Amino acid sequence: MKERPATDNIRHPKKNSELSPSLMQRFYSGRKWEPFEHQVAAYRAYLEGYSGLLNAPTGTGKTAAIWLPIIEKLTGKSVSSRSSRKIKVIWITPLRALARDTEESLKRICAELETDWNIKRRTGDSSSATRTSITRKPPDCLITTPESLHVLISGSKNQELFSSLDTVVADEWHELTGSKRGIMTELALAYLRYLQPELSVWGMSATIGNLEEAMNVLAGSDHKQQQKFKLIRSGVKKKIRMQTLLPDRADRFPWAGHMGLKLLPKVEEIIGDSRTTLLFTNTRSQTEVWYQKLLEYEPGLAGQIAIHHGSVDKSLREWVEQAIRDEKLKVVISTSSLDLGVDFSPVETVIQVGSPKGVARYLQRAGRSGHQPGSESRIWFVPTHGMELIEADALHRAASANRIESRPLYDKPLDVLLQFLSTLAAGNGFSPDDTLAMTRKTVTYRNLTDAEWQWALRFLSTGGEALRSYPDYKKLEYTGGLYALTDKKQLRRHRLSIGTIVDDPVLKVQYLKGGFLGTIEESFISRMRSGDVFLFAGKWLTIVRLKDMTVYVRRSKKKRGIVSRWMGGRMQLSSQLAGEIRAVFEKLSEGVFDTAESRAIARIITVQSERSRIPRNNELLAEQFKSREGYHLFFYPVEGRAIHEGMASLVSWRIARKIPVTFSLAMNDFGFELLSDQHIDLTPDLLKDLFSPDDLVSDLTAAINASEMSRRHFREIARVAGLVFSGYPGNPKGARHLQASSEMLFDVFRKYDPENLLIGQAVSEVLNRQIDLRRLKAAVDRIAGQEIVVQPLQKPSPFCIPILADRLRGQLSSEELEDRIKKMQQQIIS
Repeated sequence: MKERPATDNIRHPKKNSELSPSLMQRFYSGRKWEPFEHQVAAYRAYLEGYSGLLNAPTGTGKTAAIWLPIIEKLTGKSVSSRSSRKIKVIWITPLRALARDTEESLKRICAELETDWNIKRRTGDSSSATRTSITRKPPDCLITTPESLHVLISGSKNQELFSSLDTVVADEWHELTGSKRGIMTELALAYLRYLQPELSVWGMSATIGNLEEAMNVLAGSDHKQQQKFKLIRSGVKKKIRMQTLLPDRADRFPWAGHMGLKLLPKVEEIIGDSRTTLLFTNTRSQTEVWYQKLLEYEPGLAGQIAIHHGSVDKSLREWVEQAIRDEKLKVVISTSSLDLGVDFSPVETVIQVGSPKGVARYLQRAGRSGHQPGSESRIWFVPTHGMELIEADALHRAASANRIESRPLYDKPLDVLLQFLSTLAAGNGFSPDDTLAMTRKTVTYRNLTDAEWQWALRFLSTGGEALRSYPDYKKLEYTGGLYALTDKKQLRRHRLSIGTIVDDPVLKVQYLKGGFLGTIEESFISRMRSGDVFLFAGKWLTIVRLKDMTVYVRRSKKKRGIVSRWMGGRMQLSSQLAGEIRAVFEKLSEGVFDTAESRAIARIITVQSERSRIPRNNELLAEQFKSREGYHLFFYPVEGRAIHEGMASLVSWRIARKIPVTFSLAMNDFGFELLSDQHIDLTPDLLKDLFSPDDLVSDLTAAINASEMSRRHFREIARVAGLVFSGYPGNPKGARHLQASSEMLFDVFRKYDPENLLIGQAVSEVLNRQIDLRRLKAAVDRIAGQEIVVQPLQKPSPFCIPILADRLRGQLSSEELEDRIKKMQQQIIS
């Protein structure tokens, strides 16, 4: 439970007379609080020797529930004198901002209990002095990220460093589950359990669809470990008030594109009515724009508004976080850098600009407000265009019913395993037999075969069939029964490369005479010249020169220029939310307008019904019309952009197999477009073939050119596996160089080492992660059982416009695109 004064609206669960006295009773009685039942359950379970996963809403005291029994168990018995301290607790967090917040929370509790605990954090932001001090004078509790933990494991004194380790806590476990960073955490836990078999492991998580599966990943595949694990679910229901900020006239509101700025005056009113507001956007570029536009609209916010995202300088991020706690800021514009369990009690309201594309993410962000027991979380959904009102309706229905997405798991990715083995080899070396047994105790690698294991050892020792002649790829030496990484150059390169987040190389942004502002991706800045103006960290900047991987800038007097862009901005619609949107369509097709969002968009839906139709659950809608551009064919599976990208390629390839034709493709979350120079006669037989589940994988592989996609994707795998080096600090290698190097390796492996398992991994990840083959198969199976309704059109329907806009976005400026969309809307409504 967070350290907040008792208030009348705090829920007081029934007091449990069997509650352990001492520390927990002392802590809560001093605040006139009674702990929640899940806090008592976690407290007891920990002290009884169990590990577990605690699932509870934001603001209901997960941190205290785990930290208090740790203090009770270890204080006096395990916390040593300052001169002989060793790490007793490792607290893993997925974000740097969360690490700082956790450090302050744990220290506050210790100070109030007058307990002498030394607590430090080590993340990618930590100074070299901090990193050195942690190794030389370890704290009692270390707060860190998966990447920094692996760096510690790569040290030669790691066994001594972890020799007194008692407990590992994985915070925000739902955020790591189903990611390669989560796999890094799994492997680290396996190693720490190998060193300390009685290690206590606890996770804290918000709700996800596959919560028990997430717990099993944390517990590992060993049966004895699983028996010691408990899943503790909170019975507390967090109060969340969800509202949509509606335009005055949805039919005159943009139907596609945009950043929600048409609603800026109404957003400013909400900000004015709240003590502190967090405004979330989905991309860093949107964050920059909203910061500027709010300041332009309401200059009085100067000094009370701030920006926060991962490319902004660390010192500025930390200042913003503290300023929120101190109630010095009225509003903070942020990306996901602040959407996890950071405790900002003054925050009364959250604003979400644009669809978050998932129910869990929406609820997570909502929980940043009312971050205290008994308080209500408040979130406003700000649509960026008219059709997003349908998403808002679906999102609120799903969130109210607590229908949350699952996180699909990886199956033994070998790039992460190769990196981990190099990490162990860089430390104390590893025994192959012991390490194989240890690795198989993770859920991700429980089915690792002997052949796959032997291949990994050979590849790291020799470079495999294709690279055995090149010394740089012979990393490990086998001596004395251990594999070790001893070459100093290789050691340094490996430690600098630990991690699974593969970003575009970045350059520093610094004032010509002044301080450091943050980092910008090379791919963005490479297209600019001296004198160009761009928006970064909420400021308009003029490029002075580029030197030594630094962009030197000065403040610009101009208030127009290019908005900074970062890769990976598009978020994918979850399968859960896609299904909810289809359910909303079913209601709309029946003329049911039972929510504020559906009533707001009623005029658009009426026009869509008159001109075409609203697809029902047993239908797939197809629309056709001719324009000056050619013949347009639209399908609306409502499965999300990523699925539609694969589906559009599949359908166009299957048509071209029967009719010689070339298509241009466009898609959004609702559907996809095929544009050609000839009419396609959609006969029943052709339609049946287009969405047939038969030969799906082979047809899809041919349609998307899976080999070429795998070749491009191989850069990520090659970087994680240690085959390409991203460069030294201050001197990173360019994106083109890294891509060319990885593609060359891919071609070499395919020609001279076709059995290389990393090639198979690249193909598998393209199909299962980028294309999401499992979900695409399910969508095709669903469509195969539906009626495909073909609707000829004289003019575009409302559903067409967002997809048309998506295709035109790459051809027109934002102003020209806005004018085109307006004209299309007027033609439809008039």
